[in-house]
Amino acid sequence: MKSFFIVLLFSCYLGFSQALLKPDRVFDGTEMHENWVVLVEENLITYAGKLSDMDLPDHTTEIELEGTTLMPGIIEGHSHILLHPYNETDWNDQVLKESPVERAVKATVHVKNSLMAGVTTMRDLGAEGAGYTDVYVKKTIENGIIDGPRLLVAGPAIVATGAYGPKGFHDGVTVPLGAEATSGVDNCITTVRRQMGNGIDLIKIYADYRWTPGADSKPTFLQEEIDAMVATATTAGKYVVAHASTPEGMKRAILGGVETIEHGDGGTAEIFEMMKEKGVGLCPTLAAGDAITQYRGWNKSTDPEPERIQQKRKSFKMALESGVQIVFGGDVGVFPHGENYREMELMVDYGMKPLDVLISATSNNAKMFHLNQLGNLEKGFLADIIAVEGNPTKDISVIKNVSFVMKDGVVYKE
Repeated sequence: MKSFFIVLLFSCYLGFSQALLKPDRVFDGTEMHENWVVLVEENLITYAGKLSDMDLPDHTTEIELEGTTLMPGIIEGHSHILLHPYNETDWNDQVLKESPVERAVKATVHVKNSLMAGVTTMRDLGAEGAGYTDVYVKKTIENGIIDGPRLLVAGPAIVATGAYGPKGFHDGVTVPLGAEATSGVDNCITTVRRQMGNGIDLIKIYADYRWTPGADSKPTFLQEEIDAMVATATTAGKYVVAHASTPEGMKRAILGGVETIEHGDGGTAEIFEMMKEKGVGLCPTLAAGDAITQYRGWNKSTDPEPERIQQKRKSFKMALESGVQIVFGGDVGVFPHGENYREMELMVDYGMKPLDVLISATSNNAKMFHLNQLGNLEKGFLADIIAVEGNPTKDISVIKNVSFVMKDGVVYKE
């Protein structure tokens, strides 16, 4: 109800649906500009540049955003809207004990929290045992029933038979899985087609995983199975992303034609070079590993970094040095929705320049996800615009201070 009144108020003072946004500076998706303004008409950006270089239309409402940086809405590359932090409820218990209805209700809160944090577009990479619930959450957002980012949804991720969880039960017990299991080229093709028919935007596969609880990850799908799934998806205008953390799993996924590798902890220089050559992006999900390690007892403020974190630093540094495209996405859901900024802070902490982080989270993610009218503040682009207090190129942590959120020309936070 509150968001309705905000939207109504905005519509009233816009007059002819024209608003001039006047911050201290503008990050346009590529670079930072001082003394710029952005003009929005209906749901489109019609001007971005210096005020002195434009003819201001009549009946334009000027919105002062003093002290802020105006920028494109954040595009979150890896989220799970149907999960909540594992220190609240273990992943197994979320899959086994929380009904899809309960999880959908929670998801309505999760997507609102992310939107208020400046995330105007989000990829949901797996419903984790809740079927196609993310597809229906997306529909309720698009129909104006609830507030949330634009969603790109994967539905139930695809796993090799026997390779996913929940695990640990004897062979006489059948439990719901966190993803859809399949095997063999023909069945893989059928599974992809079924998921596309059920309304997903993209396919997520697990190229490696733990075959038994506590074991190291190993490759799952055969090369020909991955090839078949990618070919089936791309023929229909969809694309495939892959959970992969082992060199062989990553290699098979890259050769198969996936568009992004999720996690990539065990990537090598050779693997990252292959990704760069083929235009495959890396979504490192630094914040998920950081959160899980803390859940397991690491006191970040006093304890030395455990081996898992040290290894992640090394692999991320190697990826940066290779020039592979870095996809912003923290695996939010493992940690609280609305704290998406954690990934940006860690990207900087692990060696990425703040400006490059902003580019990754806006224009580069838009290109990677085939979103041709998002990710930049320029004429003709959709008006997904946020303002943060301060300058995130000087201090990335201010990205958490979002004071203004517009999605598709509608103000949700001011």
